Amino acid sequence: MDTTTVAALSGNIATIGYGLAAIGPAIGVGIVVGKTIESVARQPELQGRLTVLMYIGIAFTEALAFIGIATYFIFTTGQ
Repeated sequence: MDTTTVAALSGNIATIGYGLAAIGPAIGVGIVVGKTIESVARQPELQGRLTVLMYIGIAFTEALAFIGIATYFIFTTGQ
């Protein structure tokens, strides 16, 4: 295989890898928000605290997506 084929192949693999890396945080955010809504339904007086904790959880979960996109750019632009 020549270098053009290898570069195209690794770029395609990086794109698929980023797509797969985005699935995990999406599922994680869904779980965090769902559990927060469930908790507020059980104890409405804790809504303020739970909302703050939810946003912190979402931020940490979305950090995984940022790591995935950074990895995508490292592998596609490093050719």
